[in-house]
This record gives sequence, structure tokens and C-alpha cells, in this order.
Amino acid sequence: MSIAAVAHRHVFGLKGDVKENIAFLEEQVVIYPAGSNSILYNTESKSQKFIPVTDKCEGITAMAVSASKKHVVIAERGEKPLAAIYDVHTLRRRKILTVNDSESKEFVCVAFSSDAKYLITQSAGPDWTLYYWTWEKTKLMASIRTTTNATSDKPGQSGGGTAAAGGATPATGTAGAAAGGGAGGGQAAVAAAGAAKDTQAGATAVVQISFNPADNTQICAVGCGIFRLFRYAEGALKPLLFQKIEQRNFLCHCWTADEKIIVGSEDGHILIFEASGELRHDISLVTLSTALRPCFAIIPYGKGFIAGCGGGLISVYEFVDESLNTATGQPAAAAAGAAGAAASGAQGSGLSGREQFRKARDFTLPDENLKITYMATSPSEDTLVCTMENNQMFSIILGNAEVKNEDSKFDTFAQPFHHGQITGMDTCIRKPLIVTCSSDRSVRVWNYLESTSELVKYFSEEAFSVAIHPSGLYILVGFSDKLRLMNLLIDDIRPFREFTLRGCRECRFSNGGQYFAAVHGNTIQIYSTWSFENLGNLKGHNGKVRSIHWSSDDSKITTAGMDGAIYDWALKDMSSSNGTGIKREGESILKSCSYTSAVSTPDGKSIFAVGSDKTLKEIIDSQIVRELESDTVLTQVVLSHSGRMMFVGTATGTIRAMKFPLGNEPGEYQEHQAHSGPISKLRVGYDDSFLFSASEDGCLYVFKVSDKEGRSLKRERDIIYADEILVTKSDLEEKNTMMAELKTRVEELKMENEYQLRLKDMNFNEKIKEVTEKFMQEIEALKITSTVLRTDKEKEEVRHEEEMSEERERHSRELLVKLQGQWERQMRDMQQAKEKALNELTSHFEQKLKERQAEIDQLQEEIRQQAREFEETTRETEEDADTEILELKHRYERKLKEEREIGLRLKGENGIMRKKFNTLQSEIDTHKTEIAKMYAEEKKLHSIIKSLEKDIAGLKKEKNQELEKFKFVLDYKIKELKRQIEPREQDIQGMTHQIKEMDVELEHYHKTNSNLELTIADLKLKLRAAEKEVAKERSRVKACVAIIKRFKVDLNDCVQYIQEPKLLKASLKRLFQKYCNDSIQSEETMEVDIQQEFSRQREHLERTVTSLRKKVTKDQGIHRADNVRIMQENVSLIREINQLRKDLRGVRQKEKAAQMAMKNLALVQKETAQAL
Repeated sequence: MSIAAVAHRHVFGLKGDVKENIAFLEEQVVIYPAGSNSILYNTESKSQKFIPVTDKCEGITAMAVSASKKHVVIAERGEKPLAAIYDVHTLRRRKILTVNDSESKEFVCVAFSSDAKYLITQSAGPDWTLYYWTWEKTKLMASIRTTTNATSDKPGQSGGGTAAAGGATPATGTAGAAAGGGAGGGQAAVAAAGAAKDTQAGATAVVQISFNPADNTQICAVGCGIFRLFRYAEGALKPLLFQKIEQRNFLCHCWTADEKIIVGSEDGHILIFEASGELRHDISLVTLSTALRPCFAIIPYGKGFIAGCGGGLISVYEFVDESLNTATGQPAAAAAGAAGAAASGAQGSGLSGREQFRKARDFTLPDENLKITYMATSPSEDTLVCTMENNQMFSIILGNAEVKNEDSKFDTFAQPFHHGQITGMDTCIRKPLIVTCSSDRSVRVWNYLESTSELVKYFSEEAFSVAIHPSGLYILVGFSDKLRLMNLLIDDIRPFREFTLRGCRECRFSNGGQYFAAVHGNTIQIYSTWSFENLGNLKGHNGKVRSIHWSSDDSKITTAGMDGAIYDWALKDMSSSNGTGIKREGESILKSCSYTSAVSTPDGKSIFAVGSDKTLKEIIDSQIVRELESDTVLTQVVLSHSGRMMFVGTATGTIRAMKFPLGNEPGEYQEHQAHSGPISKLRVGYDDSFLFSASEDGCLYVFKVSDKEGRSLKRERDIIYADEILVTKSDLEEKNTMMAELKTRVEELKMENEYQLRLKDMNFNEKIKEVTEKFMQEIEALKITSTVLRTDKEKEEVRHEEEMSEERERHSRELLVKLQGQWERQMRDMQQAKEKALNELTSHFEQKLKERQAEIDQLQEEIRQQAREFEETTRETEEDADTEILELKHRYERKLKEEREIGLRLKGENGIMRKKFNTLQSEIDTHKTEIAKMYAEEKKLHSIIKSLEKDIAGLKKEKNQELEKFKFVLDYKIKELKRQIEPREQDIQGMTHQIKEMDVELEHYHKTNSNLELTIADLKLKLRAAEKEVAKERSRVKACVAIIKRFKVDLNDCVQYIQEPKLLKASLKRLFQKYCNDSIQSEETMEVDIQQEFSRQREHLERTVTSLRKKVTKDQGIHRADNVRIMQENVSLIREINQLRKDLRGVRQKEKAAQMAMKNLALVQKETAQAL
């Protein structure tokens, strides 16, 4: 049991409702949100990196990148508003900021300061509060409401803000003092008159916030009827006071490098404010020839800004200083006339005429109906990327303003994406393709290996479902009126067959591609892919069918519907078109659950299904054997083709890799963040290495999956994908004719160009000659003119030198007089300043001198005190040294005395040792003589040893030969015994296996016989009881007939007394007494019969029990006899085995005895050698 490893690989899609949803991190790297991840996309390598959201996140609402491009903040919707800061290089989460006491659930916009030390977040309704953070310290500095006039300042210590770093304990915010309080920091701001009404109405009040790039304490916020500036000072955010402006719905703003605020409004105006809030310009985007163009996005650019407006228009504005134009001789009116948008003069005299922004260039998007949501420029400002409301991204290369519009056009950035919920998805085998359909009426084909979009086709109506053939050449698309089978051509998708299936919500090709199944209401119709013949209809569902799954060998189909039914269909014989080969093998119905997906294992034994009841069910033999509960609705389930991995999609957009095979614990899975909406489809690639998921958020995710236990996948070799494509004959002929025409045209153009070049060469040669002659004449004339001018120049130089000398003398005299006066004035001023400075320095240094003198006196007193302490310490040290010296003297005298005593003792011992040495020397001499004698004996012994060694070698050789022969015989016997033992062991194993099989078979026969005997006994009993009932009923009928006859006779007798009431009454009484008593007696007899029947049944059951006991006893005896026989056979076999073991043991003992004899012989030889 293992959980598959899942890694994000690529995503096709964009989350368009996120504020500021595109930004550049590097020249070739952008970041944008898709589903529940933030994507770092490299435009060169086409690779992606992923930053997932936090747990329990309900979606991304806003994002912002720091100016240094090192950090990104992502705002998330949840139980409480949350902002997470990430490092874009390591992709690790640095901090988490949240507010516990907020009534809102999200931050609608966020922004970094220019140095990335501070962060501001704006919460949504109903509180609409702006929070000012020092995010690195996880500290809330201040907060303030942005939507009402009566603002209540909330410093950090009372704001209730908390911040957590990576899940740590939140730190309470404290109000910190910040430098730079503005001039209007303590005054109330004047907001638009309708802000409170808009806020109460529930509109999005604040749409964008930002820092002043030159001042981290100043903040701007704009929104519906809101333009407010705030200053952080004295631990609180305080609004700035500025002139009241006209009420507008502001949609965006940005700061320029010179601290100007550019604000765009819904009514087509761009307002330019100073940092103090003063309105400087009002640029109108509305002209007589154009309709209303709201300004949706504004970003700074170079010396100006870029505005994204309605109608797909993007305008580049540059800053123009009119004072420079006037200084260079150009009138201000001419500069204003060159502007692309005239200043409308809002607020009349309040506007300044010194500066204005000039429209430098306009760009138009391919579709004028697209609404721009945000824009971003690359760090070099060469590339502009903009995001649209329909989840598309476009880019353009920004050139100089002189470049013509047609030279620069918008291109799709990355790939075109779906802008509606994806309703169908499928993948094929022979090509790395995924096909999807969406509510945006498009069908798209994606290449998941190259991460590109292959084909896009828009239709006039919405496609409900889609399936791709295993070959990758055909697709099935379900529309509201028909099901269409289409060809995937090189550049188009063309239908070639239609089926009358209305509103087909699910269709699937078989794994072999020869069949396809399509849903028509609550019926599944199966068609042949090649003959288009309806092979059968699967009927049984009472509701809409939502899932079709073919088994791996296409022999079964598993279907699930909203009626709570899951059916398992067997397709045995599909050759007939009457559906006789289709049989329903299994079913599981649970009315309380609407199933959305069901799959079967490769062996077809188990079915896994998910639905509306938040459980994953495992169904075996039409019975639900396991249910795993979940905390959310599960929408899709898929199994790998190898049957080792399982993945489940949820309604929250996450993907769960389940532990497979399933356990009994519900939490055995790993959850991966993917989409921001419910997952609509899940598929696994044919080689089990890719997982694909589509969702209602319009995103298509591609995951790399693998088995965590490292087991090999189902496919042993890599799949070689096909390269072939479909091309229609007409297209091919058209392209061939076009190529032929183009070739002839190229040849004609070559000849024409060569002729034109020859003509031009001739014309140019003639012109060169004419120009050369003309220039030679002009050169001669210029030479003459040059000589004349040279003489004039010499004359003018002489005159100029004379005038310059006179002017120098005059200027020097004037300058001398002027400088002398200035010098005298400066000298007087300097003298006064010197005296003043001298007096100040004198007083200052006298004061310093007094302070220094006091310090010197204090230090001298400290020195004297330290000297006294030093003398006292020295005296005590000398006394201690004298006492220590005396002690050492006494100690060493004692040691000297002891050493002398030891010396005398050693002298005595030395004399004794000399005597011993002399005696030992004499003993050594005697031993030397003995050693000489021993040497002589040793020589004799050596000669004896040599003779003995020769004898031992002969004996050893003879004994070794005997032992070798004995060893050879023993080895041969051992091998023979082993050969005899091995077949017997094999026979024993075979007999044991045969005995087990016979036991199983015998048990099966006994069970069958007992069941049959019971059945026969029951049938006999039923037959006897039926015969008795028939006899009883016959006797009862006869008795009733006799009674009726007697009753008729008696009744006729009574009729004759019809005229005599008394006799009639008496006869009727007798008749009543006769027949009524009989009925009572019959009832009593019926009761007696019931008791007799009960006793009869009881006796029958007792007899049955007795017979069964006898059978059991008999079977036990038979089994006992068989067991005894088998035991006897086993005993005989065991005896043989034991005998063989004894023989083997005896052989081994003989071998050991031989080895011991050899060892003993070796020891004897060794001892003999040592003795010699």
C-alpha cells in the first residue's frame, strides 16, 4: 500500500479576478495566479514553478511584488483575511499576516513599500480597514477605516491585528513611532460625499492601495467615490487634508518617479495629483469621435505612465516640461497642440500650466470588446504584458513613439486559455495530446509534453462533452442538438459525421478505439467507430448519466448516474446490432447519493465511485464493501492503468493522492493544491506518468506522478508517440497548386529583379559620372573661395587681437576696483565673525576647561586612593611571602635529612649485591662448561632426528594414501545417498500436495452431498405433506357434499310445514341444533387437525435432525479412516526418511572418525619431531 507522488508540471489558465494579477520578476520570468497556485513562468524555457496557497484557502484575491523583485505577497480568502509573503528565489513562505478581529474574510488589495520593509493590506467589507505592517517583524503598526468620513484611528496595540511567521504563534502588534509625519498629519481628510452610501450599498469601495515610492509613511487609496491620502505618524495612520474634488468612480492609480499620483476613473478621465493631494491636470479620454473609454489600469513607465482603457486601447503618456519648450523658442500652445489628449481645465484656476503629460503612442488590442484588468512591464521596459477579464494574456514590444502602429502588434502571451468552466476533457494513447471543451464555446487541443496549445476551434454553440480517439486523429464533441465526430487536421477541426443525440453530457472512446459510448438522457448508446452502427443501448438508469468507464480490455462498461445507480455492463458479442451481446452483470443503487464519477480496476473486480455524499465507495460484487468519508464533496475519481495509484478530485479544487489499495482510515491521502473551483474532470496518461485535471475555474493542470515505492510502471518501454497528422485531399491539392504558383512567381520575380538591377546599375553609373563632374567643379570653386576667406580671416584675427588687448586692460582695471571693494567688505565681515567666533570659543573652552579640571581633581584623588591600596596590598604580600619562605625551608630540610638516610641504606645494599654478583659469576662459568657439553649432545640428537624424520616421511606417505582411498569411498557413498534421498523428498512433497488437494476435493464432495440430501429430504417431506393435504381436502369435500345433501333433504322436510308456524319453528330448531353443532364440532376438529399437523411437522424435523446426525457421524468415520490411512502412509514415509537420516549420520560419523584419525596421526608426527 502506497501513496503516489504528485508534482506540478504545467498549468494552462489564468485566474483573472485577482487584483494586480501579473508582474515581472526578471526579464524573462513573470508571475501570475492560476487556480490555487501562483505561477512563475519562464518565457524562454516555457517552464513553470508553483507557489501553492495555504491550507483551507478559498481562493487568491490579490498579489503584489516588491520593488527589489525578491518577495511576493499573496492575499487569500478564508475564515479570516490572510496575506502570505514568499521568497521568489527559494519559493519558501517567509511570513503569514492575518487579522483576528476583522469581520471581513479577505484582503482586496495589498502593496509593498519601495524598500520592501513595510506592507499595507486593505480588507473587504463590511469594515474596509487599511492595515500598516512591518512584515519582517510580523508587527501591525496601525490601521484605519478607509470608507467613512468619521474615521476612527486604530493603533496597533488596540487594533487586534496578529501576524504569524510560517504558522508560529501570532505576535500582537504594537504602535511604533515612525519618522516623517506630514504637515497635515493630524487633520481629517475630505473624502467624496457619496463614499458612505456606496459602502453601505455593498459596492467594492476600495480597489487599489499603494505607497509613495519616495516616502514609506504616505499611502494612497482609491475606489468607488474614494480618493484618500494617509500619513503614518506617532503610531497611527492619519488622513491628509486636501481640496475637495468631484465625485467619481476611481478604478486605478499609480505613483510616478517625481511623486505625482496618476488616477484613472470610470468616466474616462485621468487625474494628475501632487503628493499633497493638489489636482494639477485632468486628461479626458473622451472625444467627439470616440465613445466613453473607462481607464481600467495605470502603471508607471519611463518618464510617464501607461494607461489601459476601454475599447482595447492602451496609451503611453510621457512627461513634458513646457518651460523648456518656451526657453527654446517654442510657444506653449504649440506643445499643447502636439499632445494626444488635451487638458480639460478641471477646477479652472487650480491647474498649473508648467507641466503636462503628452500622449506618445496608442496600441489597440485584437478585440476591442476586451476589458483590461492589469498591466506590467519588464525590468528593461521593452515588453508590456496585460491581462484581460476573459483570462487571456497579451504582450507587445514597446518601441519608440516614432514607430508606426502597424509595426507593433499584440501577441498572445504563452497560450490562449479557456475563459469559462471546462465541461469535458480526455487524453489519447498515440499522441501527447489533451482535448478540452468549455462553456466559452471552444474546443482546444493541448500538447502536454511541449506545454503548448495545438488547436483552438470556436463553435456557434456550447460543447457539453468531448472525447479523443486513442490514435489522436478524431474527437467526439457533444452539442445541444447533435453528437459530432470530427477530424483533427493540421490547422483545423472539421466534422465528418453527426449522430442525433441531443445534449450529450458524457462520451468516451473504448481503449482500442473500435467503439465509443455516448449518453443520451438516461440511456448509453454504443456505436462502432468505423461503421457508425448502433451496436446496442444500455438502459437502466432513471436519471442523467454522469460517468462512463471502459475496462482495460473493452469487455465491460461501468456507468454511474445522478439517480444513485452504478451498473456494470458486460459486452460479450458486439457483432450483432440488436444488443443481444450486452448483459448487465452488476448493480449498486443508493438513492441518497448522486454519483458523478465511477471507475473500475484493471481486472474489473472492484468499482470505485464518488458522489454528493462526501464518501469514496469501493464496490465488489454489487455490494459496497468500504466507504471512506471526506470533509468535502468528492467530484472525480481516477485509477492509473497499472492499478497502483488512485487520485480523487474535490469540490474545493484540491487533488488527493489516495493510499491504494484503500485502507480503513479516512485520512490516508496526500492533498495537493490545484484549482480554485470544483474539479470537473480527471484523467491519467496512458503511461501512468501524467495526471490531468480540469475545473470550473477554466484551468487545465498537468501533474507528474510516480509510485512512491519505486515499483516499475505498467509500461516497460517508453511510448513512441506518432507524428502523423490528417490533411484533407482538397487542402493538400490547394497547397500544392499554391506552392507551384509561388515557385513560378518566385522565378518571375527573380528574372524581373535581375532586369531591374541591371537597369539601376546603368542609371546609377551615369548619375555617378554626372555627380562626380559636378562635385569636381564645386571643389575648384570652393578652393578659390577658401583662399579668399583665409586672407580675410588673417585680417580679422589681427584686428581681433588688438581689440582683445584693449578690452583686457579695461576689464582688468574695472575688476581690480570691484574686487578691492568686495575684499574690504569681506575682510570686515570676516573680522567681525572671527571676533564673535573667538569669544564663543573662549567661553566654550573655558567651560570645558573647568569641567576637565574637575575631572582631573577627581582622577588624582582616585590615584591617591589606589596608591594607598597598592601599598597595603604590597605589605601584606611581603608578609605572606616571608612566612611561606620559612615553611619551605623547614620542609626541604626534612627532605634532605630523609635523602641522606636513604643514601646510607643504599650503600649497605650495594655491598651485599657485589657479593651476590661474585657468586653468580662463578655459577655462570660452571654453566658455560655444561652448555658446551649440551652442544655436543645436541649434535648427536640432530643426527638421530634426521634418521627418524626419514622414517616418518615414509610412514606418512603410506598412511596418506590409505586415507585418500578411504575418503574417496566415503565421498562416493555420500553422493549416492544424496541421490537416493532427493527423489524420495520430491515424492513426499508431491504426495503431501496431492493429499491436500484430495482433502479439499473430498470436503467439497461432502458439502455437495449433504446439500443434495437435505434438498431431497425437504422435497420428500413437502410431497408427503402435499399428498396428505390433498387427501384431507378430498375427504372434507366429500363430507361437505354429504352434509349439503342431508341439509337439502331436511330442508325439504321443513318446507312442508310452511303453513304451520309452530311445526316450522320446531323443525327449524332441530335443523339448527343438528347442523350448527356439527359446525362447532368441525371447528374443534380443525383445531385438532392443526395440532396433529404441528406434531407431524415436529416429528418430521426430529427425524431430519436424527438423519443429519447419522450422516455427520458416518462422514466423520469416513474422514477418520482416510486420516488414519494417510497417517499410516506418512508414518511409513517418515520411517524411511529417518532410516536414510541414520545412514547419512553413520556415514558422516565415519568421515569424522577418519578425519580425527588423520589429525591424531599428524599430532603423533609432530610430537615425534619435537622429541627428536
